[in-house]
Amino acid sequence: MSETSVPGGRGHIGPFEVARIGYGAMQLEPESTPKEKAIGVLRRAVELGVNHVDTASFYADGEVNRRVRAALAPYRDDLVVVSKVGARSAPGGPIPLAAAQKPAELRAAVEADLTQLGLDRIPVVNLRRLDLGPGLQAEDDQIVDLDDQLAEMIALRDAGKIGAIGISGVPIEVVRRALPAGIVCVQNAYSLLSRSQEELLDLCVSEDVAWVPFFPLGSSIPGFPKAAKDPVVQTIAAEIGATTSQVALAWLLAHTPNTLLIAGTRSVDHLEENLAAGDLVLEADAMARLDAIYDRSTDPLANGDGVEAFLDEAR
Repeated sequence: MSETSVPGGRGHIGPFEVARIGYGAMQLEPESTPKEKAIGVLRRAVELGVNHVDTASFYADGEVNRRVRAALAPYRDDLVVVSKVGARSAPGGPIPLAAAQKPAELRAAVEADLTQLGLDRIPVVNLRRLDLGPGLQAEDDQIVDLDDQLAEMIALRDAGKIGAIGISGVPIEVVRRALPAGIVCVQNAYSLLSRSQEELLDLCVSEDVAWVPFFPLGSSIPGFPKAAKDPVVQTIAAEIGATTSQVALAWLLAHTPNTLLIAGTRSVDHLEENLAAGDLVLEADAMARLDAIYDRSTDPLANGDGVEAFLDEAR
């Protein structure tokens, strides 16, 4: 991969042109990653053409944001930093996060992003609803009407604090309700082996909304399939001289033109491996074999096991 390449080719999030392979910074928390190593990974990503970095103020209570700033500020004009709101840090609990769905909490999270990242405006902010697993569930006064949340997000956009609005963790009916607000991207759990959101993905294609899957390679959560362990993925990887991760990421890019990847890693070597997936061309036979392996009966997000598995693992 050349230093001037565009990993995965060009895509867009609303008005912002980005490389189709970006970087998700969630793993750069201090418990697992020394600061200098985190800075090195971020800077190498940008050197290799990444201009879409995904983060959030609730990652390690803002420390991941501060590391993004330390690594990349002053920011390049073409760098699109994307954050998300709807949760807050809650250290010491079974899950180090708590719901923060109220409009005032959404605004406070954006203000935290602005301060921690050192930006005057966050290019894109995703509203992380808690409608779908895996992850947190909204309870009691954290069950907030979508229209109230969108009104706050629109007000933040109108004030120039955010550039565009995305939405995350939502079923298709919620996306349909949200589209008139100008939604530019959807982030949901989705991978080669977990495709319960296919109808929503089709809607995003038709509406020219970016699809940004999290868990693009599967998950270590018990019960979640991992692409690296699938025998068809392993066979195709061996046939074409690629890694299983590269095959799974290349399938996502080839599956729909609006897909943008934000696979995260703490390793420069793994980062370079992920970005090289953008140069991988899967022939028609390989695509057909990969298309055929999905089994809805084993997809925890299709049969309702996703949230419970996540919570059980956290406990």
